[in-house]
Amino acid sequence: MFPKVPDQHKVNQPLISNGLGVLYVLFTTVYLFLLYFSGYIKNPSDVYAPISAPLTLAVCILFGGFMGLLDDWMDLKWRYKAFMPLIAALPLIYFALSNPSTRTSISIPLVGTIQFGSIYFYVIIPLIVMIVTNTVNQLGGLNGLETICPAIVIIGLMALSPSYILMLGPLMFWLILAYLNIKGKIFVGNSGSFAIGMTIASFAVISDLKLSLLVSILPYIFNSSIVLLSVFFVHYKANVIFDGEKLSSEHRRSLITVITYHRPLTERQVVAIISLIVAFFTLLGVLIQLLG
Repeated sequence: MFPKVPDQHKVNQPLISNGLGVLYVLFTTVYLFLLYFSGYIKNPSDVYAPISAPLTLAVCILFGGFMGLLDDWMDLKWRYKAFMPLIAALPLIYFALSNPSTRTSISIPLVGTIQFGSIYFYVIIPLIVMIVTNTVNQLGGLNGLETICPAIVIIGLMALSPSYILMLGPLMFWLILAYLNIKGKIFVGNSGSFAIGMTIASFAVISDLKLSLLVSILPYIFNSSIVLLSVFFVHYKANVIFDGEKLSSEHRRSLITVITYHRPLTERQVVAIISLIVAFFTLLGVLIQLLG
């Protein structure tokens, strides 16, 4: 049913079903629509708001999944993938504009409050969607990496959001996919990585957790920064060497290659290290948000 691709970091490169992230998109959409029709939740901060949080989130995730499918089918160039998420920012902008409790500022401990005004709606929200979606999509390639790390960030956001119910069902389903991904049974594909990236960005905007999100995705931003710098200035992509048992690298052009630079590690060890890094920054983001 699903196309199969070789697992390049396993002996004999067995074929693994790819693109199962589309199941996450379908499940999450149904879950959010059921929340909407049940009338259980409308808005995380104002139950009288005219725009539904579940429907807004569902629309954004649907577009993320659609964009991922296009990439799986057509292998989109990065200049298209970089800006396509901006379309999904439109429902979030409308949601924020319609929500009377929307804060257009961010409070940073030891720095103070930064007021964005109308720039928040038309510049900051699109940037959040574009940056988060693309950086999450760029950190992958190892079994479990593209599923565990986003789950950690979502758990951190849920811990701060009064409307954690929005992500309860989707997170449970994503963790099932993560377990199968860790075992090397499936790949979520671009449909999954784009959808989960869009999920993180949209849920953070809807829940007004800008500061926590910014801190939590710092490992993603670091990875994307060195990947893009390598491509633009060195004109080489990051890659790892697999000797049949461990991974290593001869350069530092991504977070994975920084960790494995002249340091052979198993695939699971690399995934565990990066997951711990993401968990540290997610916890830091939660603490800073609480203090902000």
